[in-house]
Amino acid sequence: MSSSRSLVVRANAPVAPRTAGLVMGVWTALLWVIELVDHLLRGTLDALGIRSWSLDSLGSVFVAPFLHGGWAHLLANTVPFAVLGFLVLLGGTLRAVSATVIVAVVSGLFAWLLNPPNTLTIGASGLIFGWLSYLLARAVFSRNGTQIVLAIVVFAVYGGVLWGVFPSQAGVSWQAHLGGAVGGVLAAWLLHRRRTVNPAR
Repeated sequence: MSSSRSLVVRANAPVAPRTAGLVMGVWTALLWVIELVDHLLRGTLDALGIRSWSLDSLGSVFVAPFLHGGWAHLLANTVPFAVLGFLVLLGGTLRAVSATVIVAVVSGLFAWLLNPPNTLTIGASGLIFGWLSYLLARAVFSRNGTQIVLAIVVFAVYGGVLWGVFPSQAGVSWQAHLGGAVGGVLAAWLLHRRRTVNPAR
């Protein structure tokens, strides 16, 4: 039991900035490699995205964030993806992975359910919105001074993108953005809320 508990503690320990930067650098580079392969295949990989209302496409919630509809789409997502992912990862590997999975699932399900039938959704923006809302909500639930300061800085830099959870631009899945934001808050609540401890009697 103690060994299992120590593993969890280590997984939740803060990640060194150098390690977090390396991980996000590799992940971001992978997105560019995938887009290059997709370009060479004339967009064939995009068909693996989330096709709304198609049961066969539900598994794509884990694939769609790796795909983009062209270089401009990927370029727009690259910096916020790398920066916000880096900040989330600093909080610990286990929490970062858990938050990312929750965000990907909720964002994907929102896109799958709320988009018109047979709409194809791809891109990392759902993760970006989820990581952003996670960082903001984490500060509220944890009441940690450092995380509150970080949340203020993150909101000052990226808070404006939250308007993307509303219908605003044709061809942009506000549904995935909204789902990502909801998933981020849910992840923060599950992973960082303060649990009430009943006093011993």
